[in-house]
Amino acid sequence: MDREAIFEGLNPEQRRAVEAVRGPVVILAGAGSGKTTTITRRIAWQVATGTFGAPEILAVTFTDKAAGEMRARLGRLGVDGVRARTFHASALQQLHYFGRGPGGVLPSKALMLRQIANSLPRPYRFRPAADIATEIEWAKNRRIPADRYEEAAGERSGALPPDLMGRVYREYEQRKSGRGLVDFEDLLELTIRMYAEDANAVAEFRSRCRAITVDEFQDVNLLQQQLLETWLGERDELCVVGDDYQAIYGFTGASPRYLLSLRDRFAAGTVVTLETNYRSSPQVLELANRLTPRLGGAPKTLRASLPEGPEPVVRPFPEREDEHAYVLDRIRSLAADGVPYEQVAILFRLNARSEDWEAGLTGAGIPFQVRGGAFLARPAARRLRRVLAGSQSTAIADDVRRAAVEEGWAQGEELEGVGESEATRQHDLGRLVALARQLDDGQRTVAGFLAELEVRFGEGGGGDGVHLLTYHRAKGLEFEAVFLPGLEERELPVRQAKTDDAVAEERRLLYVGMTRAKRHLEVTWAAASKPSRFLAELGIQAAKEPAPRKKLSAEDLPPSFTALREWRLKRAKEDGVPAYVVFHDTTLAEIAERSPRTRGELATVSGVGPTKLERYADDVLAALAAAPS
Repeated sequence: MDREAIFEGLNPEQRRAVEAVRGPVVILAGAGSGKTTTITRRIAWQVATGTFGAPEILAVTFTDKAAGEMRARLGRLGVDGVRARTFHASALQQLHYFGRGPGGVLPSKALMLRQIANSLPRPYRFRPAADIATEIEWAKNRRIPADRYEEAAGERSGALPPDLMGRVYREYEQRKSGRGLVDFEDLLELTIRMYAEDANAVAEFRSRCRAITVDEFQDVNLLQQQLLETWLGERDELCVVGDDYQAIYGFTGASPRYLLSLRDRFAAGTVVTLETNYRSSPQVLELANRLTPRLGGAPKTLRASLPEGPEPVVRPFPEREDEHAYVLDRIRSLAADGVPYEQVAILFRLNARSEDWEAGLTGAGIPFQVRGGAFLARPAARRLRRVLAGSQSTAIADDVRRAAVEEGWAQGEELEGVGESEATRQHDLGRLVALARQLDDGQRTVAGFLAELEVRFGEGGGGDGVHLLTYHRAKGLEFEAVFLPGLEERELPVRQAKTDDAVAEERRLLYVGMTRAKRHLEVTWAAASKPSRFLAELGIQAAKEPAPRKKLSAEDLPPSFTALREWRLKRAKEDGVPAYVVFHDTTLAEIAERSPRTRGELATVSGVGPTKLERYADDVLAALAAAPS
């Protein structure tokens, strides 16, 4: 083992953590501060110094990918034999070792819950299985069994009303047990019970596992914390690493309080705060750090190790279409400056917001990828496309609306107490109905309508290109350029955030989003909506921004404006894109007023970039020439 390699490149705080080979150790690691490097080097130093043998160390994390990365890094340091696993994999291995292994593990709750939900009364039978599964996990992670769910849930707004949710939960447990299966939460519960019932088993485990390291400790829930307590017993050979500022999974039962409470519990232990950031420019961190006084918990101020970068863009736009057009133009400009599309991300709070970006990027010819499900791949569109496939009816608006109602569409009413998956599904159903109304010309068939959806939303969503993803899915990732559009009330914080704790988690989501950016960070919103309260917390006086622009009237502009709008409408239909993707009204108005006669003159108009000049210049100049004076 190369001992020098263990300390190579470490800053003083990281080195202090690595050298603390005996527990308890609490590492408060800010975003981009090299936490995985720190804990793998610490484990390697524990082995190199003979403090513990590699097989005596258990390293626990939350995903198979993270566990694999930890094993790979330890392997490169010459350390083999450390048990780096997820909580659930660790529990399953221990159950099998002591002869208590289950007959089988349910890989996903979704199919069984979908079958159960199909028997519910309307409209609840349409609720996504993912939301119901999340509610069951919320209960199990708090060690609330099915027979106590309704009492424990109280007035909680879950995927279903408490009585129905309790019924589904009980049926799920019965079906699962009848098939001799357990789910992932059961693995942890069974392991806790095994050790509580078998003193010899717990003694043997503790004799073989002498030191424990837990990654992402801000995401620990009650069930995981109690399993950890069972593993430890009276010992304190524990190292945890986490960032309470990035605690964003409260809906599953996770809480940063377990991380923060360890500082008080182990008063004589080692507490190390990592604040040197290796990801983002000083300018990005300066903006993100403005939010930290409101994040509470363990104070951390990120310090940049990278060189200067451009100032973040923080600005409103009169209308949503102006904001979208700006983002698309900026992505093109970044690409022209050498930023690959794959290093650009657009973040949003709910998956439902992806579809406008899918349409805009498709129309702009920019490749993209959607993490978490593109519009046409999500449940609402997938089901309606299957129901309506092959229909030659020309009553598009009526047929799509009827199918949406049959699928439980709330017809535009905002439903209270639904999960995020159902909120997305309702939004998607409404969007499909609106698109059908927009494209119903009396000649196109329903099959043609579905084909048009493929043109608008189906292209460009492959494995490469700009990333479209939610704030939650962005955690742990990083990009050269990050766009945070729609920073408005009811978007971030999301409208379902009713309590102080819920709003605090939304604030942490924004912090996570900002700290994904390496050099380019752009925060935008539409002035037609109410700016997010978080803007004021960032020191941005959103209330002083100009009011939304008035709708342009052709009467106030040269006749050529009408001709240009007619051309734009025709071109947008031909290309299968929203009109603003071609040009928005403010650009058309400026073209009409300035009446350029050459490509060079047209290129000086705001909103006419190189791509649009190449694509539309001849048509625009022709429309101007043919327009009445």
